[in-house]
Amino acid sequence: MHIAYFINQYPKVSHSFIRREILALERQGFAVQRIALRGWDVELVDAEDVSERNKTSYVLQDGVKGLVVPVLRVLRAQPRRFFSALWLALRMGQRADRPWPYHLVYLFEACRLLPWLQAFGAEHVHAHFGTNSTEVVMLANALGGPTYSFTVHGPEEFDKPQFIHLGEKVRRATFVAAISSYGRSQLFRWVEHAHWTKVKVVHCGLERAFHNVPAVAVPSVPRLVCVGRLCEQKGQLLLLEAARILAAQSISFEIVLAGDGEMRAQIEALISQHGLQERVRITGWISSDQVRAEMLAARALVLPSFAEGLPVVIMEAMALRRPVLTTYVAGIPELVRHGENGWLFPAGAVDELAAALADCLAQPAEVLQRMGEAAYLRVRERHDIDIEAAKLANLFMAQV
Repeated sequence: MHIAYFINQYPKVSHSFIRREILALERQGFAVQRIALRGWDVELVDAEDVSERNKTSYVLQDGVKGLVVPVLRVLRAQPRRFFSALWLALRMGQRADRPWPYHLVYLFEACRLLPWLQAFGAEHVHAHFGTNSTEVVMLANALGGPTYSFTVHGPEEFDKPQFIHLGEKVRRATFVAAISSYGRSQLFRWVEHAHWTKVKVVHCGLERAFHNVPAVAVPSVPRLVCVGRLCEQKGQLLLLEAARILAAQSISFEIVLAGDGEMRAQIEALISQHGLQERVRITGWISSDQVRAEMLAARALVLPSFAEGLPVVIMEAMALRRPVLTTYVAGIPELVRHGENGWLFPAGAVDELAAALADCLAQPAEVLQRMGEAAYLRVRERHDIDIEAAKLANLFMAQV
């Protein structure tokens, strides 16, 4: 079966789960076409991402001029379908998070997409994220292209469901994948009961090679690692406030912030303000192998997020037998169990975060090792990429 994947930006450092999904589908016999809006000129640190970039077609690589000819061809060949899709695009621009000219661009992008799908023989298109990428494949379908489905991750889709017309996208899709039961429940809120059967839970997953990494003993050094983009929703500023509390209590610790992002300058300023330069280190963007090394060199992963879907980095830490300290938001409590394989605390609660950090740092290595083993067993049971891709494969096959 020929499947096309459409993503806003691909490959991307923080979206390795999409790459894993595509490769798992190919192992199961699918031919997968990669199409993205952008990503051809982004600096990459992972060799697998570089390989994926070479397999990807980019809608915007030729700029606006690359969209004009496809639009004219579709208009000439299928005027009725074009004006029907145009009307849909204009309706999507009403009470939307972006004004209607953006939605015309999405229609033009769909016109560019259409001949690529036809040339590949794509029988179905799958998009990741229920934002503009899904609107583009929905418009391509309105132009006569193949059926489509999409994966919803959150939290962005759930922050503004009415303004991205999430319900309309679900109604027109053949199915929708939610990465957690929580995500499924949020989709139920914005679509009629008659469409609930379309919404399936398909977890993000890890390759078995990730699960098969030999166990590495929990280090004796009081080091914790926080992996993720440096941005407001990940809660790194709150983590620094909690670190200030630990320092005032003369608790020995080291925190590694593995990642980079738009809030780096603000985070560095707060590190300096609290005098934490000797205790907190920022790595910048690093490869997946380097992230793995940082996790193995730490006693636990800490992720004090304010909003999430279900972070893949939690799965990765658990697969490496490291317990997790994180907030009980969205789908996280479906994987992390307080006291068994990690610590759960309220989002935005600095005192509870500081208490969880202090408790983790005070635990003997054998306790953390036992929690890490429990984490490993739970994530292996729930997040094997080949098992999850097989669920998608069955859903794709049902479309033809």
